[in-house]
Amino acid sequence: MLTNQKILEITKQFPTPFYIYDEKIILDRCQQLKSEIGQYSNTQFLYAIKANPNPHLAKIIIDQDFGIDAVSINEVKMGLHSGCDPEKIMYTENNISDSEMHEAAKLGVLINFNSLTRLKKFGQSYPNSKVCLRFNPNVGAGSHDTNITGGPNCKFGISYKMIPEIKEILAIYNLNLVGIHQHIGSGWLTEKEPLIALDVILDIANQFENLEFIDFGGGFGVPYSPEEKPLDLNNLGKKFNQKMQQFNRDKSNQVKLIFEPGRFPIAESGQLITQVTAVKRMPHEKTFIGTDTGMNHLMRPALYDSYHPIENLSNPEGELETYDVVGNICECADVFAKDRELPHVSENDYLSIQIAGAYGTSMSNLYHLRSIPTELLYTKDGKIKVIRKSQTFEELLLPYS
Repeated sequence: MLTNQKILEITKQFPTPFYIYDEKIILDRCQQLKSEIGQYSNTQFLYAIKANPNPHLAKIIIDQDFGIDAVSINEVKMGLHSGCDPEKIMYTENNISDSEMHEAAKLGVLINFNSLTRLKKFGQSYPNSKVCLRFNPNVGAGSHDTNITGGPNCKFGISYKMIPEIKEILAIYNLNLVGIHQHIGSGWLTEKEPLIALDVILDIANQFENLEFIDFGGGFGVPYSPEEKPLDLNNLGKKFNQKMQQFNRDKSNQVKLIFEPGRFPIAESGQLITQVTAVKRMPHEKTFIGTDTGMNHLMRPALYDSYHPIENLSNPEGELETYDVVGNICECADVFAKDRELPHVSENDYLSIQIAGAYGTSMSNLYHLRSIPTELLYTKDGKIKVIRKSQTFEELLLPYS
């Protein structure tokens, strides 16, 4: 198990900031998904590689018989590079160009179409091909307004009202609709919206013949803040199983159910380790903890006002005090936590910003020319493996030379 003491030992080998991932947690979460939400016998999981595209981590998940949920052509390529079979990669397009469409077709992955205009263009170029369609279920749920990917105000998916037009395009180009897809949002922790959305997509599925699969999407949440409770995957899995069994009752073939669990396999495995560079006490009694990392390394708090647990690794038993934990970027939004109680913090202490395995490095950038952190993997057999190196200044210069 990756302990705080072990992380402190690692800081003697690797300069902060760095990300570190616990392989055992990744494996545990994959197994939990398969045993709980995957109770329906014909279930497939697709890892949303946008959550963390590191190929070393993707391979761990792929080796658990997961496919890849990709939303860009380079994510498709990273899935292939990480060892995923092309037939297990779903490319959900979102306003892609003609060149991206042709490249995806050449790579042999299934494209999940987001609009009728793109479906028509594909049919013109590749008649007689297999396709998937993304529907907007008119139901949305997520941890933040910007994470809601279904409903009337959302840009994603094709309206269920366009089914007659869809069937016409399929017929004209002899396209084989093998699956339909939806995604209501990311980071949800309740059962109500997913069950409503499942009923909607099953109703749509009944209007098409010979489907091979239904892709429910996913976006299963993890509890970040103390007041949040974990999603009851086991109970939800039972209800999904019952609905799928009923749906398949009068069908000659058992339709596969696909989930895209989003951050769930990877989020809790990752920590961003940073060192305290300043403790600044203001006259109005506000105390700022400055760190050697910033919003360019973990954007979720600045973008979504997201909560991440923070631990003082150096002084875990210290007296609790209230701080604002901030970064080293010249932006007012560069804040990891406001009015957060932590054991007494001193300069040079090491902090762990937790549940940072998803949408950390994948959203990182080189703002201020501060390099993206090194990534480390704590393997299931207790070894430390460098899985991505931070850039030197000379390496940062390469794109400009």
